[in-house]
Amino acid sequence: MTDKERVKSQISKLEEKYKNSGQDLSSYLDGLLYQRYLTYWDYIHLDTLLSLQVPRTHFPDEEIFIMYHQITELYFKLILHEQKQLVDDKSQDLDFFIEKLRRINSYYTALISSFGIMIKGMEKEQFLQYRMALLPASGFQSAQYRMIEIYATPLENLVHASKREEFSSEDDIETLYEHIYWKRGATDMATGEKTLTLKQFEYRYTPRFIRIAKQLKNNTIYHKYLGLPLGHRQNKELIEAMKTMDMNANVNWPLMHMGSAHRYLSRDTGDIEATGGTNWKEYLPPSFQKVIFFPNIYSEKEKEEWGKQWVDHIYNPNKVNIE
Repeated sequence: MTDKERVKSQISKLEEKYKNSGQDLSSYLDGLLYQRYLTYWDYIHLDTLLSLQVPRTHFPDEEIFIMYHQITELYFKLILHEQKQLVDDKSQDLDFFIEKLRRINSYYTALISSFGIMIKGMEKEQFLQYRMALLPASGFQSAQYRMIEIYATPLENLVHASKREEFSSEDDIETLYEHIYWKRGATDMATGEKTLTLKQFEYRYTPRFIRIAKQLKNNTIYHKYLGLPLGHRQNKELIEAMKTMDMNANVNWPLMHMGSAHRYLSRDTGDIEATGGTNWKEYLPPSFQKVIFFPNIYSEKEKEEWGKQWVDHIYNPNKVNIE
């Protein structure tokens, strides 16, 4: 086929496409004729993107802090992008399921490895000074991170570990949400008073979280897995991908936050509070929360020892040998 014939064939197909939708191809061709060529910087809105870093202080490392968190939120958006495709898929195709989990895990891998920027990429003294201008904002207030959890597993699996056995899928969404584990991370355990960080976060996002949880009732990624044929549920590649996602989201990612918190907030004279007032030593350790997205793919022993060796490594670095 010559170039001329190819163009004629393409125009014919376009005519058919626009005719089927009641549109006039000629008008669209006029638009194509008059519009400017697309540039890279316009397509990704580069100038806008590079203008979104607005430090609150004069410390140079604050800009690193801002950009890193913005990059993290973009990765969270990518994870949610794959999760939404998974829960919307009606085919229950095994290869599709595995591929989406593979992509999710690749995003987590990039996130986890990049956290070295937060651990070693800023001067501690700069951080301890500019952080005081950020109160009461906190990474705790990442709504996308909470949405990732809601898409992954039903709310009864996100209830705080100390209360989890008291609840089940029979409880309503609102009740389960009130006992979700992360709320304790920004609550004074002595008084039960919520921090301003948590109050702001709940006011801004609770309606959205409840709506999403209701939309996903019996349709989370965990439910999609449970709905697969038995042979697919036992597929080794699928199980491995699910375990990797669980480990990335609920052990490795919190672990990196712990490493950063110890780097910047720990002192011999006593730990410094996080900007949002979160009790990070109680909130971050994976073995304390025991959040597991896909519980029935693990043995009871695996669930009991969830995250334990990693936390031992943080508090006793010479005790456990981590490669």
